[in-house]
Amino acid sequence: MSALPTTFFGWVGFILDKYGTLFLSGVGVTLLVAITGTVIGFVIGLLVAILRTIPVAPRDPWFKRVPLKVLSALLNVYIEVFRGTPMIVQAMVIYYGSMQMGLRMPVLVAAVLIVSVNTGAYMAEIVRGGIISVNKGQKEAACAIGMTHWQSMVHVVLPQAVRNIMPSIGNEFVVNIKDSSVLNVISVNELFFMSKSAAGTYLRYFEVFFITACIYLVLTFTVTRLLRLLERRMDGKTNYIIYGSQSDSKASIVVPKEGGVPND
Repeated sequence: MSALPTTFFGWVGFILDKYGTLFLSGVGVTLLVAITGTVIGFVIGLLVAILRTIPVAPRDPWFKRVPLKVLSALLNVYIEVFRGTPMIVQAMVIYYGSMQMGLRMPVLVAAVLIVSVNTGAYMAEIVRGGIISVNKGQKEAACAIGMTHWQSMVHVVLPQAVRNIMPSIGNEFVVNIKDSSVLNVISVNELFFMSKSAAGTYLRYFEVFFITACIYLVLTFTVTRLLRLLERRMDGKTNYIIYGSQSDSKASIVVPKEGGVPND
């Protein structure tokens, strides 16, 4: 049997060599839960925000006003409950509560469900804020030409709102990468859970969780930079020169090349 390391970095190298695949497995599950939960949560938030922004006028018939008000109240309850309670408590209630009611979910399915509904509550407010940030005159103009609420949202408001809230969406994704660690309470094999397993063998908790912290930092740093790159790509080119005028049929907008020389 080979001698165990005696230094901090010796232990770090030893643990990485012995449990590297365990850490990689945990990273895979963490990213799977975070990505899937964020995407589904965004869809939930998008639908909730659209439903909550359906206009209700006093002159509308009662059979339209009453259901919309009831729906809005229920959606408000959903948002307040999931924003007002910790995800770790939600995980315990949803997973073990469903088991008591006879519904046995695989832990990975439960993890995605928990992250999705939690993220959906936050995304609903983020998307609603993005919708409000768009000049209401554009929505009114869309309705004036005969568009329905749904059509004006899809074709006019949401494309602008989504770009406005991209930083917040990215922040939610980063938060989900970190907050997925609370799912260890229902035995999800994510990074934190795997780290506890690795630390328990030799009782080297400091070295193991130093490695875990570095992995989380690399993940969040990389994701943040990729999201910023995506934001710049969505913005498109903003460096352009207008030639001519609106009264000139040959007027055009020319985007300069990288060196600052306009394209022909």
